[in-house]
Amino acid sequence: TEGKPRVTDVLSFNGDAAILLKLAAIAEKRSEHPLGEAIINEAKSKDIPVPDAESFEAIPGKGIIAKYDGSNILLGNRKLIADKGLKGLQSLELEIGKLEEQGKTVVILVVDGEFKGIIAVADTVKEFASEAVHRLRERGREVIMITGDNRKSAQAIASQLGINRVLAEVLPQDKAREIKALQGKGKKVAMVGDGINDAPALVQADVGIAIGSGTDVAIESGDIVLVKEDLRDVVTAIELSSYT
Repeated sequence: TEGKPRVTDVLSFNGDAAILLKLAAIAEKRSEHPLGEAIINEAKSKDIPVPDAESFEAIPGKGIIAKYDGSNILLGNRKLIADKGLKGLQSLELEIGKLEEQGKTVVILVVDGEFKGIIAVADTVKEFASEAVHRLRERGREVIMITGDNRKSAQAIASQLGINRVLAEVLPQDKAREIKALQGKGKKVAMVGDGINDAPALVQADVGIAIGSGTDVAIESGDIVLVKEDLRDVVTAIELSSYT
């Protein structure tokens, strides 16, 4: 995907979407995740002030824990909610499931142990991504999507692209382990990535292919950098290597 997600749905359980968005943006203000940026941009577009949190902790692959105005804020996915032992998520599953089936990522906001609402964020598929996948498969390459996102959302995106195999809900530190498992089966693995979370997997892969518009750490970790951000250049790189 483009890595430039935007907020599509804000569902507040007490009817005040502005407060929900404000608290979520406060929690995400110091985050470097594209999802957090989408929430902050949505708050700014609605002229909602976003003050600093009193404390902030990012839990990789799960979400954010913050404190603001004496309240404890949790903003994240199911794993974060489960880690904190909070009950009552079952009642939200129908609504969350509907959004995820549309290819959206859902974050849940909890304030002082009480569920306050959910925010859905969607990203757009990169131009030429589908063509790149098709051309790789034509050349007999197996294409796998690896993502920290939830399974339903990942499957929705994968089906758009013609990708049959999805490794979803993979924590950042486990991406490299998944690559290693594929290598353990005798496969040569090229990993394409652009985020902070992708760096260890890019290093672990036989060939790390970084997207030039991505984070510095990803670019530093890659063996090949796609300067134009065109995923068809993954195919070009493989074809070029066959000549050399």
